[in-house]
Amino acid sequence: MTEPDSYPISLSVEYPERQLDKLTTFLRPLLAIPILFVLAAISGGGSEWNEEGSRMAGAAGGLLFVAPLLMILFRQKYPRWWFDWNLELLRFGNRVVVYLALMNDRYPSTEDPQTVHLDFPYPDARNELNRWLPLVKWLLAIPHLIVLFFLSIAAVFVVFFAWVAVLVTGSYPRGAFDFVEGVLRWHNRVIGYAIILVTDQYPPFRLG
Repeated sequence: MTEPDSYPISLSVEYPERQLDKLTTFLRPLLAIPILFVLAAISGGGSEWNEEGSRMAGAAGGLLFVAPLLMILFRQKYPRWWFDWNLELLRFGNRVVVYLALMNDRYPSTEDPQTVHLDFPYPDARNELNRWLPLVKWLLAIPHLIVLFFLSIAAVFVVFFAWVAVLVTGSYPRGAFDFVEGVLRWHNRVIGYAIILVTDQYPPFRLG
């Protein structure tokens, strides 16, 4: 497991020290469909009309961004249950991504951490978060988004290479694993900084 560094948002994925299941690896895109529906149901906002013509919610709202921004800006607070929701949703989403990236052949759990460890501390909004910074974090994060665009494309090719390797050898090449893990770690740091606003510490430009 990767050693955590000093940045407050940490992600590590346990490397599988065993032979991965070749059949479930081959069928991964199909096998992942049910859990992707579950993730979409709690991540994407939506609504529909019932037979009486009244509007009802069709899905939960996903990661909370605007509400924490307003609370930090006007009240210098970050409600704990909003923090817990964002943390647990990110953890679940990362388990699904790790499964899709073939880094684990255990079906993603909606509760148990399994091999994916994501954590960040609950912020003291009054003393640790600048109340005005959330207004411009999206702008400050643009350099990261540009880099992550290209890293994500590279990660797709690396996962395809790993897919072939697992089908042939049963093992995920360690270098490929570390690269994909690093890209996921980078993504989560930027999300924590610019989207869910749990830290004002600018994310580092590195995979490790």
